[in-house]
Amino acid sequence: MNRFAQTRLLAFWIALACALFTGTGKVEAQASVGLSPAMVVKDFTPGKPFEFEVMLNNSLSTPVVMHTQIRDWWYDSKNQKLFGEPGSHANSASNWMQAVPEQVTVPAQSNAKIKVVVTPPAKTEGGYYSVLFVESRPEATQDKTAEGKPIFANFRLGTLVMLTAAGTAHYKIDVSDKKFTPPGANQNLKLEFQLQNLGNSHIYPQIELSLLNDKKELVAKADAGSKRFLPEQKDSVVVDWGGTLAPGKYSAILSIVYGKNQIYTDEFSFETAKHP
Repeated sequence: MNRFAQTRLLAFWIALACALFTGTGKVEAQASVGLSPAMVVKDFTPGKPFEFEVMLNNSLSTPVVMHTQIRDWWYDSKNQKLFGEPGSHANSASNWMQAVPEQVTVPAQSNAKIKVVVTPPAKTEGGYYSVLFVESRPEATQDKTAEGKPIFANFRLGTLVMLTAAGTAHYKIDVSDKKFTPPGANQNLKLEFQLQNLGNSHIYPQIELSLLNDKKELVAKADAGSKRFLPEQKDSVVVDWGGTLAPGKYSAILSIVYGKNQIYTDEFSFETAKHP
């Protein structure tokens, strides 16, 4: 990789590190150029074109030239995001998408819209995933290389795109490697397991553990929050509870709500004793 390419790659990761999600779902970078929304989620009719818009906001005192790139969005074996070439996986929507215009100049203290036209094929089922990047033109910085050559830097922002063919999504999960640890004198109650999305579209499972006493009365709840799973994605889940229970017999009821209100449940019985 040459020095210019290394600099561009470094600048990209710096931009990602500086980006943050605000409460409005807007992505903002330290460069004072923003892209919204952070994510587009749409159902579509197979074979029927549709479009959506993203907005670039420039709060700098000078214009910014940005160009677009459409890439695949997927995940690796460690569940880190992958941004590959269009068509790199079966759930790619990238080759259906075109940004108009492909390059835009955002005036100082102003904004500009980019329209994305999506032309899905007629034979589609389930979920499809891509990312729309907008990248600034590389600019020379005040820094120089050891050879005295200028160092260039730029930044890149992105909108994740999640599309689902209407009426074709099916939902299924697999829960494995369950390990339940009851509460003790020096340990929290903990449930660990592996969850895999076996459906053909993305899910945001809501994971909750309810603690019942021997009278089936609810005494406590814990949750694992919400985590996104793309098709076939597998990841570890931990539910941790640090409260205290009176001595007695209890049941921990695991419930996972996903898809269109599908639910998975399991039960773990345990007993707490008096601490010496």
